[in-house]
Amino acid sequence: MTFRQGGRLDTSGVSGGGRGGRGGRRGIAVGGGVGGLAVVLIALFLGVDPGQLGLDSGATGGPGQTSESAQQLQAHIDQCDLQQANTDTICRIVATTESLEDVWTAQLPDQAGMRWVQPHTNIFASTVDTGCGAASSAVGPFYCPADENVYLDPTFFDQVLVGQLGGSPSGAAQMYVVAHEFGHHLQTMLGDIRRSQQDPQGASSGAVRVELQADCYAGLWAHYATSSPAPDGGAPLLESLTPGDVDAIIQTAEAIGDDHIQRSGGARVDPQSWTHGSSEMRRQWFVTGYEQGSMQACDTFRARL
Repeated sequence: MTFRQGGRLDTSGVSGGGRGGRGGRRGIAVGGGVGGLAVVLIALFLGVDPGQLGLDSGATGGPGQTSESAQQLQAHIDQCDLQQANTDTICRIVATTESLEDVWTAQLPDQAGMRWVQPHTNIFASTVDTGCGAASSAVGPFYCPADENVYLDPTFFDQVLVGQLGGSPSGAAQMYVVAHEFGHHLQTMLGDIRRSQQDPQGASSGAVRVELQADCYAGLWAHYATSSPAPDGGAPLLESLTPGDVDAIIQTAEAIGDDHIQRSGGARVDPQSWTHGSSEMRRQWFVTGYEQGSMQACDTFRARL
């Protein structure tokens, strides 16, 4: 996936070090053992046992998150442009959020009769305080419905996604991660994300269906990303999406399937414990969104899994 050369980026919707966003609403407080509520409060990208996350709703700042690192992150974000987005992870995240805004601003009114409201994106290092409680990089990228923010630590991509799980190191794979989290924001707007809490675990559970739908919405974004113009009528931010890019995304979707993660950790495959779906499921639903470009096709709640 290649961004067109030249041009500034609107960085107003992205902040560094956990600053900014809609804040001020905690929603349901999250304690040290969050159990099934975590699926609703934090749509985790990885198949992690929520009871091991240790989120602390009472934290007032990210332990270990220094003001210097926050300032450095913000300075990095503010200097991003489209050319840098092709080589720099942080700038790629910023550009992807803008591309997602362009796609959903155009598609959501047409397909669902709703106006898109852009979530805020926080790029952080190590730890961050959120409307869902304090979280660390170990959680992986996540979306918090309580403050409508997407949270990402860029080190996740190389250290965990590629190094531990075998995902693709390509920029396309990173963009898929961001698009998946934005899918959770769309589910919040539509009222679907609550289905995770109602049925939090199992191969055909509400939690799995929520995650698969977010994969499908990520595919829908990829379908339109190279054809959706900027709000001012300018050229799309993304110039190209190659078969190799799609293969890299599929490789990554399969790497974060619950069955693959369980095997990688030396555990037996246990579908009753799944929260995100198998490798095959995740591949299938991304491809469905990508090939059909339809929100209706992403109705995982009526699908037979």
